[in-house]
Amino acid sequence: MTKLSVNINKIATLRNARGGDLPNVVKAALDCERFGAQGITVHPRPDERHIRYKDVHDLKPVVKTEFNIEGYPSADFIDLVISVKPAQVTLVPDPPGVLTSNAGWDTIRHADFLKEVVARFHECGIRTSIFVEPDPEMVRQAAHCGTDRIELYTESYAKYFNSGREEAINPFIQAAHAANESGLGINAGHDLNLENLKYFSENIPGLLEVSIGHALICDALYYGLENTIQLYLRQLIK
Repeated sequence: MTKLSVNINKIATLRNARGGDLPNVVKAALDCERFGAQGITVHPRPDERHIRYKDVHDLKPVVKTEFNIEGYPSADFIDLVISVKPAQVTLVPDPPGVLTSNAGWDTIRHADFLKEVVARFHECGIRTSIFVEPDPEMVRQAAHCGTDRIELYTESYAKYFNSGREEAINPFIQAAHAANESGLGINAGHDLNLENLKYFSENIPGLLEVSIGHALICDALYYGLENTIQLYLRQLIK
C-alpha cells in the first residue's frame, strides 16, 4: 500500500496566527501517527510563516514514522536537514516568497547543483527526493543527479481531474514509467484530496508515498483528524 505522509504546515499556520502554542505542532504530529499516518512532512520556509526551524528539531526525537523535510536547499536548509537527519529530504525549487510550491525542478538546467546537494545528504545517510513535473525527461535527468526518489508535482492532475481524469493522469503515468525504468522510487503531492486520490494511486505504477497537507487538514475540520486520516488511508488501498 502507498504510504500516507501528513504535511502539518497548516497546523503551524494556525498556531502562528495567534502566537503561543495552540495548536501544538508536536502533539498534532503524534496524533497523526496514532491515527494511522505512516509519515510526517514539514516544509520550513525562510520566513518561518508556518513550520519553524525549532519545530523541526522538536519533532525529530518524537516522530516514529518516516520524517520528511521538504524545502529549497539553501545553506540554512541544508544545515538544518543535516543536523536533524530525517528519513527523507525532498528538494523543492521554491523561491523565498512563494505562497506554496508551484513548479518542479528543471533537472537539466540545475543538474550540477542538484548532484552536489544530493551527494551531501547521501553522505549523512539521508534519502533524497526531487520535486519534478510529470515530464519523463525531467524524471530521467533526476536519476542522473543521484536522487533516490522523485516527487511528482500533482497540481495539474488535480486541476483537470473533474474535466477529464484520463487525460489529466496520462502525463503522470508516463513519468512513472520513466521513474520505474530509471530505478527511482515515486512519491507524489500537491492538491491531492479525497476526491482524486484513489484514482491517482490506482493508476500510478510503483507509487510509494503521497504527502498531503492542506486538503487533509481542511477535511479534518469537518470530519475530525482521526476519521479524516482513516478516510485518506482507505483511498490508498488497492
